[in-house]
Amino acid sequence: MMHTAVGWHVELEFKEEDDQHTRAVALLRLADGTEVRAHGSASRHRVDANQPRVGEEIAGARALNELAMQLLTKAHEEIDAASGRTSHPINV
Repeated sequence: MMHTAVGWHVELEFKEEDDQHTRAVALLRLADGTEVRAHGSASRHRVDANQPRVGEEIAGARALNELAMQLLTKAHEEIDAASGRTSHPINV
């Protein structure tokens, strides 16, 4: 039996709004052409050192977390549509 591997491509883009705020956008393209977008942000306290990479990591993690939740919701909807009933929650 042969199995085909399916790949997903995730893109993350960051925007430093100023020296205290970073925003991230995550874009996932699924094999069926569907795109899922999610956003995340990070704020630096004014007394903390300016470390842009840390802001990107936090904002990126938050965007990916939102992306994961959207995928779980999408999976639930597809399970429900295929089965004709309400599925049990999928826990993270």
